[in-house]
Amino acid sequence: MRDHELRRKAVAEMHLRRWPIVESPSTIIQWVVMVADADRAEELAAIKAKAAASDTVQNPTHLDGALGPDLRFSWERHSEGTSLTLFVGGEAGQGFGDLAADERVAAALAWANSLPGEIVRCTRILLTTDDAAAERAMQGVAWERDELVSSHIGNGTMRMWSDFRIKDDGFGRLVVAANGTHPSDLTRTLQQLQELGNYRNRALLGLPLARESWPRLNAAESSLRDLADRVAKDQETDDQLLDSLSDLSLELASLSTAMRFRMDASKAYAQLVEERLEQLRPRPIEGFSSLDDFTQRRFRPAMNTCTASMDRLGELAVRAEQLSSLLRARIDTRIENQNGELLSSMERSISMQVRLQQLVEGLSVVALSYYLLGLIKLVLDGVAKATHSFEASTILALLVVPVVLLVWIAMAFAKRRLFGSGVEK
Repeated sequence: MRDHELRRKAVAEMHLRRWPIVESPSTIIQWVVMVADADRAEELAAIKAKAAASDTVQNPTHLDGALGPDLRFSWERHSEGTSLTLFVGGEAGQGFGDLAADERVAAALAWANSLPGEIVRCTRILLTTDDAAAERAMQGVAWERDELVSSHIGNGTMRMWSDFRIKDDGFGRLVVAANGTHPSDLTRTLQQLQELGNYRNRALLGLPLARESWPRLNAAESSLRDLADRVAKDQETDDQLLDSLSDLSLELASLSTAMRFRMDASKAYAQLVEERLEQLRPRPIEGFSSLDDFTQRRFRPAMNTCTASMDRLGELAVRAEQLSSLLRARIDTRIENQNGELLSSMERSISMQVRLQQLVEGLSVVALSYYLLGLIKLVLDGVAKATHSFEASTILALLVVPVVLLVWIAMAFAKRRLFGSGVEK
């Protein structure tokens, strides 16, 4: 037996996106960035240069390594952007002090800042042993006290604090007290907490686009209402109405193309946010806003706005299609009526042609009979002059009826033969 070519990749996939075991006290620094396709190769090369020599995961979308004693990193490539996480232990990882004071950490920060990409979220996470150590560390940070969120999370007594504001150095601040939580559970819960914020920020990228779309949606709705009135009044040509309706449909299609990817991504990220929130099971603490309240008050209304924008765009597209169908049905009905009138006119014309043909046939019998009797008269006159035995006019008079009948029978026979020949062909 041989290994399937995708076996190791399939197994490795189940071990991706796992942080190394984190112990308190320590500091975690994470950047979530959007990287252009042209810069992905440069980023991957820079990460591989620092990654561990032996890649146990064997997947180029997840690399980790050490940048020095008590200084590790983990890098992940997502479907949209990447994330880089530094794990700082030892003396440098205790407190919110100036990390650049440690040369190793300063070098790591300089290397991280040299990587390509646009920052979506970057956070400094301080992991302390207990609540008392966390409260001491928080004293040196300018928190927005009215917006400070604190909750117990996970299965044990872990507690988190954050106001989810960007500080002067460009980083957000998050404080987590382990309170005796096992390192494995601590690491998993901490990663889920960070993923909650990362997915939340990525989902919120769709909100500005949704807000910008409302004026265009209002204009499209007004145009659609105006077009419906113009179609109902029937004071313009169908071509003019169809051109206006086509322009509106193109505008809606353009808007849908511009919004669809971002709105679908926001919807997917919002679902992940709800899943992470359910996994964290935040429990409120008196005097603080809970993590669930914070999400309920700010994030979910934003996602409702994104959903409402796409629903409204979809409804406008359906209404435009319905109006287009009605207009096309009216055009088709008019074309059918015109075709019916044309067919009736053709039927009358054909009927008239048949009657004229019958009249011409009757006149043709008379004409042919007349010419044939003329020829017979010439013959009879010649014979009468030569023999002086009969009157040519008398015999000619007697031949008029038989000649006319003979010509009529001959033409009917010829017509029957010609018609039969045409049918066979």
